Amino acid sequence: MHASQLGLYIATVFILAIAPGPDNIQVLVRGISQGRMAGFVAACGFAFGVIFHTTIAAIGLAAVLRASHLAFMLIKYAGAAYLIWIGIKSMRGGALSVASDAPKKSLWLVFRQCVIGNVLNPKVTLFFLVFLPQFVQSNGPRPAVQMMILGAIFMLMAFVVFSTIGIFAGTVGAWLKRNPRAGVWLDRLAGTTFIGLGLKVAFGD
Repeated sequence: MHASQLGLYIATVFILAIAPGPDNIQVLVRGISQGRMAGFVAACGFAFGVIFHTTIAAIGLAAVLRASHLAFMLIKYAGAAYLIWIGIKSMRGGALSVASDAPKKSLWLVFRQCVIGNVLNPKVTLFFLVFLPQFVQSNGPRPAVQMMILGAIFMLMAFVVFSTIGIFAGTVGAWLKRNPRAGVWLDRLAGTTFIGLGLKVAFGD
């Protein structure tokens, strides 16, 4: 992957990681209600779940490539449409709300619940299946290998962002409560990112 393409991917993943979503909201809530360590452990759980989704996406892409190049292109364009759709949906989302009355649980239970919750979410697998191929280079290593590398970068970025949110959950939660429109603007930023990426796939080379 070229340096510019890698930079675009990292920037996109960072924006997606900080935008309000089920995973980072849960990390935030657990950090506020159960302490910094619980927030950190929750971040580890969600980041660990990325391994599963990346593997499924890589295997699926490899199977499609072996079967038909046309099928791969159809997935690419379907993915572009899907990214634009969720971008529009994200931009129309509401402000981020934070609850702080969740009961305390053991750290192992927190980790296990976050991993299972992430793994059992089919929308995440679908997202990885349409998102990661947008950065696969036709003249690079095998697509499945590239997908695993991209997934590893995604997991690392998610861990860094989520663990930071979890550790500083008290401060972040208080700030979001004082600035309720912050969640709206983060939604819009994420939505713009999705739409831009979808258009790049649809009309790019």
